[in-house]
Amino acid sequence: MIVLTAIFLVILGTLPSFAWLVFFTSEDCHPEPRRLIFFTFLSGVIITFFTLQAQIFTNKWLLGFGIGNFSITSLIILTAIEEIAKFLAVFFIVHKQKEFDEPIDAMIYMIVAALGFAAVENIALVFRTVNDPAIASGAINIITLRFIGATLLHALSSAIIGYYWAKAIFKQVSATLPIIWGLVIATVLHAVFNYIIINVDSVVWPVVFLIIMAAFIFRDFEVFRHSKE
Repeated sequence: MIVLTAIFLVILGTLPSFAWLVFFTSEDCHPEPRRLIFFTFLSGVIITFFTLQAQIFTNKWLLGFGIGNFSITSLIILTAIEEIAKFLAVFFIVHKQKEFDEPIDAMIYMIVAALGFAAVENIALVFRTVNDPAIASGAINIITLRFIGATLLHALSSAIIGYYWAKAIFKQVSATLPIIWGLVIATVLHAVFNYIIINVDSVVWPVVFLIIMAAFIFRDFEVFRHSKE
């Protein structure tokens, strides 16, 4: 029974990531190799554990300076760690691969790694419902909220980094400054979303925030999706 419950929770935790994975990869006119998609997703999974340790250490360091857990300063710094980690997970996997050959690939792979990252977070959250008598409904409720909330946020914020990386590829210029700019924007938007979630009772504003972000990302996809046609 324990094993079946664990399997159920793992599957449930990964569902939002896989659902968004299918959706976003379908936006690519030239589908990427499944091998690279798999390893990029896996890199996002693995980097999550190192990111958590870095965030725990950083949070203790910030507390030592009197910076509270949920202050905007703390949220920006901890979110920056996540965004940088997701970018590095992608960069070291794909940037020298011959299949990484068109601008939109930067956005696709950044989203894939972000969904791997989110999958670990989702699994960890649903496992917290193990001692809940209403385990099934509790876990499902969490995943529903994560599907339209944090999982999509991870994908969108990483897509922003991918967009600026893609612009550098398209213009055939150094990607360093565009990527830094993308990291800054993604970090600020991610931190603002977290701040809204923590400080605003209504779910309306977080949803509106994500819709606006998604609108810009889908516009960005259209800019690059036919760049080789």
